[in-house]
Amino acid sequence: MDRPRIVLAASSVVALAALALAATEVLRHQAAVARRRIGKALGEVAPDADRVWRKKLGGDAVDLLVLGDSVAAGLGAERRKDTLGGRLARALAKKLGRPVRLRVAAVVGAESSALAAQLDGLDDDYRPDVAVVVVGGNDVTHRVPVAVSVGHLVEAVDRLHARGAAVVVGTCPDLGALRPVPQPLRVLGARASRQLAAAQATAVRRAGAHAVSLADVVGPFFVTYPEEAFSLDRFHPSAAGYRRTAKALVPSVLVALGVHDDVPAGHGTPGTAAGRRRLRAVG
Repeated sequence: MDRPRIVLAASSVVALAALALAATEVLRHQAAVARRRIGKALGEVAPDADRVWRKKLGGDAVDLLVLGDSVAAGLGAERRKDTLGGRLARALAKKLGRPVRLRVAAVVGAESSALAAQLDGLDDDYRPDVAVVVVGGNDVTHRVPVAVSVGHLVEAVDRLHARGAAVVVGTCPDLGALRPVPQPLRVLGARASRQLAAAQATAVRRAGAHAVSLADVVGPFFVTYPEEAFSLDRFHPSAAGYRRTAKALVPSVLVALGVHDDVPAGHGTPGTAAGRRRLRAVG
């Protein structure tokens, strides 16, 4: 290569490096702006929804476990019945005609790596009929590598199967729906969250779990009706947002329990027989 070309190539490398640095600074600034806009108006503690829902129905209660992050915990709901767990428990009790004993081990702010600690906190003899896991948003915002994030999730699925539970994973929501996040950070968040969601779905189905694409099944509601779907901080779901999210998950939960056979679009069934169990008969 002659000298002019070498100089031109070197100049191009320097220009690209400068552009990359400038872009990084812009994104860092936008992330700080988003954090200020969102804040912690809701605190860090979700309503306690652990209880037996619909006791009056009688019969053996179905044990439902919810793991994951602030969405799984129900942050943003003002009443326990409006949390994701409360909504799921009430919907399942109505569909099954049986009480549902809810245990929420989800923690606000959790990444996928925290699922292990959530499982460690359960009694050794605890055997849920079905577990619902919603996690991934914090992995994206904290830039956890997809392979690392998915690895932690699959480990949790395996441990839940070892407890005898069927597993339903609500994949990472579409972060592109978050209006407080400025552009172009929102576009990048949307792309990253969908990449993680796709990887989660493939991996957990291979591991024997059911996967529900929250971005596809309930995401359009959050994009089209943000004032209704989001709570005060415009980041976590409102009661209406949780109602829609729970409704999106219920079909796969029923299939996981062996009650129904078909799921609608946006739901993926396990690649192995390990993901489905027959709900124990009423005693």
